[in-house]
Amino acid sequence: MRIADIQSHIDHELVSKQQIEDLIQRTATRISGDYQGKNLMMVAVLKGAFNTLAALSQAVTIPVQIEFMSISSYPGRKTTVSEGDIEIRMDLGCDVRGRHILIVEDIIDSGYTLHWLVNMLRSRGAASVEVFALLDKKVRHEVEVEVKYPGYVIPDEFVVGFGLDYDERYRNLDSIAVLKSDEYLDQEQNQNQGKHS
Repeated sequence: MRIADIQSHIDHELVSKQQIEDLIQRTATRISGDYQGKNLMMVAVLKGAFNTLAALSQAVTIPVQIEFMSISSYPGRKTTVSEGDIEIRMDLGCDVRGRHILIVEDIIDSGYTLHWLVNMLRSRGAASVEVFALLDKKVRHEVEVEVKYPGYVIPDEFVVGFGLDYDERYRNLDSIAVLKSDEYLDQEQNQNQGKHS
């Protein structure tokens, strides 16, 4: 799906399809060199990072193992990054001990979930844990995470596309765009009205 298909829902495009492809290719070249002969495992958290993982894994020139996790975080509890704040809905189906792991992220927001995930994989005995993030909302960071392969730094706007959704829609947009505010504000107001009726 392209911007033109949903133009009435979009305020403006933030990162084009070409910019995404260029970043993925540059990053894949670096990763292919860095992990030559190292039996790399790429890990993505569903559902948002699926598109990024698919594109990146196809662009590298080395064999990789692909794994997924499904995680729920509780943003109301931000004083710690303990396992009590994170619910693993679907865990990795393999042992990571001694493995070189690259976490493939769609976007870094507060940084809490990513920080927890890096530490969790290290505690399980991974030989190394690094991060590639397609997008980074640096202004929203509350916990800093080292990102070996950085992507685009974006402003604090409501973005969709390339795996990022609003209410499970727009994940299949082939670029990153800012959603018109009335798209989500109207729905939030309707939900709030329903709660009080």
